[in-house]
Amino acid sequence: MLCPFCREDSSKVLDSRSVGQGTTIRRRRQCTSCGYRFTTMEKAVLLVQKRSGVVEPFSQDKVIQGVRRACQGRDVSEDSLKRLAQEVEQQVSRKGSQISAHEIGLAILDPLRELDEVAYLRFASVYRSFESADDFLTEIRRMRRSSKRFEDTSRD
Repeated sequence: MLCPFCREDSSKVLDSRSVGQGTTIRRRRQCTSCGYRFTTMEKAVLLVQKRSGVVEPFSQDKVIQGVRRACQGRDVSEDSLKRLAQEVEQQVSRKGSQISAHEIGLAILDPLRELDEVAYLRFASVYRSFESADDFLTEIRRMRRSSKRFEDTSRD
């Protein structure tokens, strides 16, 4: 780490703290040459491998853009979209430092269904390549079965 004052590349860590729900590390450093103290922020980079083979950094903004299209015309707030994107990032980051775009799509489905079922159906129809109205009916039946199971267990 280069000292911002004298440009020496040797420093010692005085203090480390986890910030941002554990996704970032704040380090207080001191240059071993001039004694200048400075702070660094270190964040792990989550990489996404697209179907084309291209690898790029994960972007919550891209998740929000995709989900926003599915939510068009629905009563879904920007804060809800941001929370969904954070939840998706946390979920996929547990799987490693590089994940596929397909895994991101899968991670979006459940939180989106909780947020808005119509938006979920729109997103799932594109993501799972629905080809007919029967595909929608099949998915709606699956949603109803799983919500009935949830309702049955919540009554106990």
